[in-house]
Amino acid sequence: MKKEQAECDNLSFLFNRLVTYLEQFQRFEHPDAMRNAESWQAALSGPVPKKGIGAEKVIEEFGEHIIPNGSQIAKPGCTSYITTAATDMGSIATLAGITASPQRVGLTAFNYLEGVALDWLADMFNLSRGMQGVLSSGGSTANLIGLGAARQWAFQQIGIDASAEGVQRACRVYATGQSHHTVHRAVAVLGMGRNAMVHVQLDQKLRMCPDALKRQLQEDKAKGALPVAIVANAGSTNTGAIDPIEAIAEIAREHHVWFHVDGAYGLPGRLDPQVAHLYKGIELADSVTVDAHKWLGAPVGIGATFVKHYQALYDTFTQGAADYLESTTVKEEQVENSMDGMGVPYYDLGVELSAPARGAIVWALIREIGVEGMTERICRHNAMARQVAAQAAEHPNLELALEPTLSICCFRYVHEKASDLNALNKTIHRQLMKNGVNIPSTTMVGDKFVIRPCFLGARTDWHHANDLVSEVLEIGNELISGVH
Repeated sequence: MKKEQAECDNLSFLFNRLVTYLEQFQRFEHPDAMRNAESWQAALSGPVPKKGIGAEKVIEEFGEHIIPNGSQIAKPGCTSYITTAATDMGSIATLAGITASPQRVGLTAFNYLEGVALDWLADMFNLSRGMQGVLSSGGSTANLIGLGAARQWAFQQIGIDASAEGVQRACRVYATGQSHHTVHRAVAVLGMGRNAMVHVQLDQKLRMCPDALKRQLQEDKAKGALPVAIVANAGSTNTGAIDPIEAIAEIAREHHVWFHVDGAYGLPGRLDPQVAHLYKGIELADSVTVDAHKWLGAPVGIGATFVKHYQALYDTFTQGAADYLESTTVKEEQVENSMDGMGVPYYDLGVELSAPARGAIVWALIREIGVEGMTERICRHNAMARQVAAQAAEHPNLELALEPTLSICCFRYVHEKASDLNALNKTIHRQLMKNGVNIPSTTMVGDKFVIRPCFLGARTDWHHANDLVSEVLEIGNELISGVH
């Protein structure tokens, strides 16, 4: 009988080799992978190998061709994305989980920590007592789970089991044009149709208008539509706007509609005393989401959904177990076979059956620096956005498009000689991307094309904010003077 060819008992040696390359990457001295794509793509292309080269040589290829051509997102100066690079603890905890707990099944310490991590998150962000949660792959799935529960609950109120019988009536889900596109996707996937989405009017700060929401609800009810959910932003990914949560919660209660708060990016902002009051009323929400892979420093792939009506998750997502899974009971007095009494069946609370040990990662991140450490990071990043805003407001060649609420700041370069400011700022941004040091994203605020840094990464500090402003001014001035 031939021996297994894959390495299965040499982790320490291989990991130490890999870590050398990863630490070199974390110096962030490598060029943008896009600049020499032809070279590394040629090295990595080729037909499927008939024979392997062994683990050590694979690690060498990682070090030579793959890791040095990794993502710019990991750089401290990259403020484009709402996701960011994991902290060291996030990376280490991920390795521990995939090695020692390769599946979210069984009564293990890793699976137990899913419950602990969810409790810690709920406590840290002061969610309603009794709210229970489930971890998933991120905000897309977290919103799907929360709105799935909303759909189930709304139809149960009129005597229909939507998960069993399907959508039996025209639905409405209320959000704004600033809501994340995954909300629209969830509504479509859940069978309500994208046309079920209603965009409620915004105010000048890009927040939902409660009075407009009231009018829209009344109109839709009069037409016979079923209001399924109201979705508020606790920090929009576009500008960081926080909808008037308490006022919206009261409208949801008055109209007996499920209230969902998308806090994938912005919920941790509640730790900042300067903006904590903006989250008042979130304890009235029926479901709340937050992503650990954004502000908390986890690797991409960890979102959380919290719900008040936990049974709605079971009613939405539970389907009879496959024969090989046997039973899923967790109560000792109900144990009937070898797979009983083995932990919470989280796979009955969402869309995933197979899932990694996400809870241990969240637990480790909080355990490492505590609520105080998380609070310091959130306060620092929010203050950095305010600092950029102050610089933009004061400098004659910068313009602040919107006062920041959280860690996103929207500003642009201006000059009296520029005939098309949108085109000018697009060129400035393109040069920033080429330079590869300070890498913000862009957005539109009204009809203005603006530079949009989002300060999130644990490695991102004050000087990165200052450097970005300086580089925008430098590039803008050079363009005006004809250097570029």
